[in-house]
Amino acid sequence: MRILIAPDKFKGSLSAQQVAENIALGIRDVIPDAQIEIAPVADGGEGTAEVICKARGGEWVTCHAHGPLGNPIEARYVWLSENASAVIEMSEAAGLRALKDGVRDVLRANTFGVGEMLLDGAKRGAREIIVGVGGSVTNDGGFGMARALGFRFFTGKREIENGGPAELIGLARIKVPLAAGVSPATSLKSESASTSGGPLQIRIAAACDVKNPLLGQNGATRTFGPQKGATPDELEILERALTRLADTVTRELGCDFRNNPGAGA
Repeated sequence: MRILIAPDKFKGSLSAQQVAENIALGIRDVIPDAQIEIAPVADGGEGTAEVICKARGGEWVTCHAHGPLGNPIEARYVWLSENASAVIEMSEAAGLRALKDGVRDVLRANTFGVGEMLLDGAKRGAREIIVGVGGSVTNDGGFGMARALGFRFFTGKREIENGGPAELIGLARIKVPLAAGVSPATSLKSESASTSGGPLQIRIAAACDVKNPLLGQNGATRTFGPQKGATPDELEILERALTRLADTVTRELGCDFRNNPGAGA
């Protein structure tokens, strides 16, 4: 008998690989001569990089980054040299593991460290970066990540140089970095030169398994905010902040993703 075992993780207890191995042990106790193949799967959350690393023969690399509340961390991600791709888990720099002493503050927590990981992948020469967006303790709409990539945010004349989503309530203007070119939401400048001598455009893909919009009752804040420790009052602040961010992005950059499936992942 041939049996394929392809589970996802058991969140908070076992990785997908560990789940598969334990299922295999149980099957072999009952069917000793079974031909078992293990093929763990992932949904964009924690464990996604591990699954891709094993399936594609990648290697783990590390970089300096900052956790959700600004504490220095060592973050790791998967590098696939055969096609110059990086696989990053958002939770590595914006999840529970990156919090100092487990202290949460959803109004201050930000994704700056995720942007630092993207930059490290770009400096390594990545042509594609896959970002698993599950397992974070942040609710900043990617504001911190964008700051790390060179985007600048202003409330009137004052620049927002640190902090979390609460700072976005007064957002008035966004300045796009020159390296972002004509597609600031999806492009990075790599230090590796293209054949024409210009900057390489890197394809960035977000891996997720939900279709929530950014705002509203089924949006990021209402659906996932309570899981991240937000109180009812904090949920109101976060919703206002993300609404202001979406409005400003639409006005300043000419793109409106708030209702796209998965925008609230």
